[in-house]
Amino acid sequence: MKRLFSILAISGMMAFGTVNATTNATTSAALTTVSSTTQEEAPAAEELGFHQELKKRFIEGGPGFMGIVLLCLILGLAIAIERIIFLNLSTTNTKKLTQDVEDALASGGVEAAKEVCRNTKGPIASIYYQGLDRTDEGLEAAEKAVVAYGGVQMGQLEKNVSWISLFIALAPMLGFMGTVIGMIDAFDKIEAAGDMNPALVAGGIKIALLTTVFGLIVAIILQIFYNYIIAKIDSIVNDMEDASITLMDLLIRQKK
Repeated sequence: MKRLFSILAISGMMAFGTVNATTNATTSAALTTVSSTTQEEAPAAEELGFHQELKKRFIEGGPGFMGIVLLCLILGLAIAIERIIFLNLSTTNTKKLTQDVEDALASGGVEAAKEVCRNTKGPIASIYYQGLDRTDEGLEAAEKAVVAYGGVQMGQLEKNVSWISLFIALAPMLGFMGTVIGMIDAFDKIEAAGDMNPALVAGGIKIALLTTVFGLIVAIILQIFYNYIIAKIDSIVNDMEDASITLMDLLIRQKK
């Protein structure tokens, strides 16, 4: 009997411990779920608050200058995205193209090399094609064609980039103009009231400074895109120059 009671006592203790462990695990899981749910809901509420605050500040800044600054941002981003897509499509594996042209020149001559260039996208392939197309007129004519068409391709790469720099300069200038006009309006209200009312001054200055803040934000965003585009253009132009020198070396070796 004592052994039976001992076994029952041990079994009861193990069962109680299991129940407690299960309860603790369930409680911990529930607390973790509630905590994670709260953490997930908090950023959402914070993000919603940020958008509402941004909308509120935009409206407070006035539809006139704030709308023009927003238009600068939209147009600048549209041009920047178009340029980035165009530049990425214009990027060519120069080493592979040069090797393919060299192999085509060795096996099939100029026509085979021109066919390789026709089937390859990008400004470097176009420059190769123009140089190969003038080989019958001599190396000097081929070099002039490469240089001239390289300038044309560079112009295509830099197309519309100046508009981005214009919007970068225009956005903060419009913001400053809105600030100045807001300050003038605030002083006009003070003059009309005949009293230095802090509410009039604070409200006018706040509205005036909002245009400057948004103008600077637009300029910073567009400046980042502009610097990336300029760096990408410089990289492609360097590849074009190296490829032009390599092409002339290939043509000289072929003539020999």
